[in-house]
Amino acid sequence: MAGTAESARISARLNELYERHRSQDETRVASYYASGRGYYPPAEAGEERDRFAICLATVGGELYTAGDHDVPFPLQSISKVFAYALALGDHRLEDVLARVGVEPSGDAFNSIVFDERHHRPYNPMVNAGALVTTDLVRGSSSTRKLERLLGLMQVCAGDSALHVDERTVGREIRSADRNRATAYLMRAERMLDGDVEDLLKLYLHQCSVQVSCAQLAVMAATLANGCVNPITGERALPRPLARDVLSVMYTCGMYDAAGQWAYEVGVPAKSGVSGGILAVVPGKLGIGVWSPGLDVYGNSVRGVDVCYEIADRLGLHVFAGDDEDAVLGSGTPGEARPSVTSETPSIAPRQDRRPRAGRHRT
Repeated sequence: MAGTAESARISARLNELYERHRSQDETRVASYYASGRGYYPPAEAGEERDRFAICLATVGGELYTAGDHDVPFPLQSISKVFAYALALGDHRLEDVLARVGVEPSGDAFNSIVFDERHHRPYNPMVNAGALVTTDLVRGSSSTRKLERLLGLMQVCAGDSALHVDERTVGREIRSADRNRATAYLMRAERMLDGDVEDLLKLYLHQCSVQVSCAQLAVMAATLANGCVNPITGERALPRPLARDVLSVMYTCGMYDAAGQWAYEVGVPAKSGVSGGILAVVPGKLGIGVWSPGLDVYGNSVRGVDVCYEIADRLGLHVFAGDDEDAVLGSGTPGEARPSVTSETPSIAPRQDRRPRAGRHRT
C-alpha cells in the first residue's frame, strides 16, 4: 500500500495532468461517436466536449481519480482485449493463432482486409479478428458465452454490477452493416462457422458493456498485476495470459497508429470509439482515460495526450528506467511535449528525435 507521501505525490501528478488537458485542442478532434448515430462532426457535439476523466490504479491496490471518473460509457473496442484473453484461456495458443494472427494490419479498425498468406485476420484488435476471438469463447449458447465474457470483465474491474446496456446493443445492431458484411465475408472464406447473426449480436453485446473510467483503470491494473485484481485479490485468468494479451495490445491496440504509439508512448493500450483508452504499465499500474473527442485514427485526443505524458514526460514508458519514474518513483518530470497541429498525428515526434540539418542516419 502506498504511504501518505507517495499517495500525495501520485494525486498531485494526476491532478496536474487533468488540469493540463482540460482545455482540448479542438483542431485535432476529427469526430465524435454515438451508438446508432455513428460518427458526427465536432460542430454537432454538445456536453460531450467537456467530458474527461483520468484514473490510475496501482498494483498495490490504490485508486486515484480525476474528473468524470464515475460516468458510465460503453467499452466498445476495448472489449476485444477480454474476448482475446478468454479465447486464449479456452484454447491452446497454436489453435488460436491458426484462426487469428498477431501482426499489426496497418489499416483502420473496421477494414475488411485479411492476412491472405495465412488465411486469417491480422490480429484480434481489429473488428475482423475480434469476431473470431468472440467466436472462440466457449459456451453452450450465446447467453452462456456472454455470461463468461461479462464475468471476466467483472472480475477484472472488481465489480459484479458491470452490465450490458441493452439500449446501446439495439442501436449498434441497427447500424452494424459493415461488421455484418465482414462477418459474412469471413464465413464465405471459411474463417468463421455457424450463425453469423448470433455471433454479431454476441460481439455487439460485449462492446455494449458499461464501465466508468475508474473501473477501466482497475481492469488495466489487473492486467498489469498478472491477471490478479489488485483491489479484490481475485485471479481473473492464468498469469501467462497477461503476457500474450499485453504483447498484442502493445503492437496492435491503437490500430493504424499502433507503431507510432509503441515508439512514442511505449505502453500496451487499447482504445474504443466511445473515447476510452485502457493502458497498462506492467508490474506498476493501470491507466484509464475517457474523453469522447476522437482523432483521425479513432482514438481519444485527450486520452492519447495524457498517455503520452504519463509514459514519456513522467517516465513510465515500458523501456524507461525506474529512476525516470516520476509517478510511483522519485524521478523528475521531463519537458512538456511539443504542440501539434491539425496536420500532424496526435502523437507528435519530439524535437530531440528529429535529425539535425547536415546529419545523416544509416
